[in-house]
Amino acid sequence: MMPRRALLLLASAIVAALIVALWQLVSNLHLVSPIFLPPPDRAWAALLFDIDRGGLGGRVLLTLQHMFFGWLLASFGGILIGSAIGISATARAYLAPTLEFFRPLPASALFPVLIAFFGLTENMVLAVIGFGALWPTLLATINGFATVKPRLYEVARLMRLSRRQFILTIALPNAMPEILAGMRLSLTIALILSVTGEILSGSPGLGHWIMLQARSFRTPDLFAGVLLFGLIGYASVQLVSLLEFWLLRWRGR
Repeated sequence: MMPRRALLLLASAIVAALIVALWQLVSNLHLVSPIFLPPPDRAWAALLFDIDRGGLGGRVLLTLQHMFFGWLLASFGGILIGSAIGISATARAYLAPTLEFFRPLPASALFPVLIAFFGLTENMVLAVIGFGALWPTLLATINGFATVKPRLYEVARLMRLSRRQFILTIALPNAMPEILAGMRLSLTIALILSVTGEILSGSPGLGHWIMLQARSFRTPDLFAGVLLFGLIGYASVQLVSLLEFWLLRWRGR
């Protein structure tokens, strides 16, 4: 019998193929004007052409750079701040209202404020990504540290571990599954905000390129960018899932 993971991948491929087939059928029957919905073969051809001759590869690299560094900033900040808050019941009690105030604040609402501070620069884009992608990792870290079992504190006292040793050897490994789940969600948010930030700042990344194609009504190129956007998101999440599997391999022992 096929492994469960292989079956899931096969099912996902079948669903994707059905969506593309439905897209092709709608285009062939002209249920939607080709001006607004080009067939998938034209979108794919446009994607290959833009990567080969249209300079799209450099734009994608810039978007990946924004996403990666913004995600790293959010991950390190979320883990450091979250561990400091999560390890202390007093800190959680005092800071919970403040966190609940900032958590639902849309990152896009900060664009005017950050533009005033940084201008339409790369730093502004990274700041927005860092703030927006911070929360899943931060809240997951707090929850992971807050749910450390009381008996583990007793073990730490018996072993005479310092607070730093307790965090590194007991609390952090205990919270790692939730932290990695938060980081995976943060990566998706980082990609979305990278594209949004590039559209608003005019940074020559994938987001700005997609906006230019939309303004020019070049729908095959527009859909090519959207397809590429989806492929980047899928590949990045799969890479984080592999990292999660590697870091948590000890749980299967």
